[in-house]
Amino acid sequence: MVKACAARAFRACPPAVVAPRGDTTRAVPDADERIATRWRTTRRTLAEQGADDATLEALDATVGGVPDLPGPQGEALFAAEGRLLGAYTLTEPPASDLALSSPLPDPLLLAFDRDHQVPHVVVAVDREGADVEGYPAAAREPSFRRTFNGSTLHLTRVRAGAEAQASFHRRTVNVWSENTEQAAQDVRAAVDAVGAEVVLVAGDPKAFGLLRDHLEPLSARLVKVGGGRTDAQARAALREATDAALHEISAESHRDALRQLEEALAGGRALQGIPAVKEALAEGRVDTLYMAPPTGTQNVRLFASERNPRALATDRAALGDDPTVFEAPAPLLLLRAAVLGDASFSEILPPTRCTDDVAALLCY
Repeated sequence: MVKACAARAFRACPPAVVAPRGDTTRAVPDADERIATRWRTTRRTLAEQGADDATLEALDATVGGVPDLPGPQGEALFAAEGRLLGAYTLTEPPASDLALSSPLPDPLLLAFDRDHQVPHVVVAVDREGADVEGYPAAAREPSFRRTFNGSTLHLTRVRAGAEAQASFHRRTVNVWSENTEQAAQDVRAAVDAVGAEVVLVAGDPKAFGLLRDHLEPLSARLVKVGGGRTDAQARAALREATDAALHEISAESHRDALRQLEEALAGGRALQGIPAVKEALAEGRVDTLYMAPPTGTQNVRLFASERNPRALATDRAALGDDPTVFEAPAPLLLLRAAVLGDASFSEILPPTRCTDDVAALLCY
């Protein structure tokens, strides 16, 4: 997801790209008025930077975030030549609004935001069926939703003689298994629809076991969480358990990535520092680019070319007489070179530290 959204921003790059971003949180008093006021200020700044009327009007029709989204949110927009190039919801609002009209789009904040999101499926399952919802990365509302309520016949055991009781028991198990098999089909469809990395399952323990049996080889992605589908309280508990599980899954993923980086640095399979990393990017040897959120490195500038976006230099003359050479912040150009070279991206988090706040895991 990080690679895809950043690559689209960089590849759809007309001569001038307008890229506002801001806080679009709705869960505050007078949210619409606040958002409109901030947009008017941002719009004036963009106009002063040279943004044309047609492009600003294209943003007018989009700016404002997702009206029904609960909790904090932000947005990052990209537009040029009178058309919208991309509109992305941020799970955390930016520290401050930004208005930027420049030849190069700036998806850095978007990349860091997406790096912490996990595409996932949430399943609330019981003996009668399941509610299945698929969430792409950074989405608070599902893009895939199915509810299945199968047969309830024979699901309640009866008091009878041994033979009759055994017969009803077999029918109960068969119907329960059939219902869960249908739910498993919905789960598979949801996983494919959103590219889910994990399936969070709540509900009856036996239904969980049956669902896991029906979901081979996806069963390795299943995680049991609290909550259920019976009432509003159970669904609220499910949402809370889901958020907690996703936070831990993302944190563990980053811990694994940083352990891999530290081992690779010790074994000579990774590089750190802007000079070494930019050369590896130019040579197409980077598997994953690691960066900490820009602080001091934002002031470091590099030169790049539109003809060869992976070639970076500290001296303009190093890129020859190419008329498309331009200068931009180092973190932005490193990210651009990485995604256009089909490399992945991950954030450097404390306590890991790297020279210039940048490192690269090598392909070979």
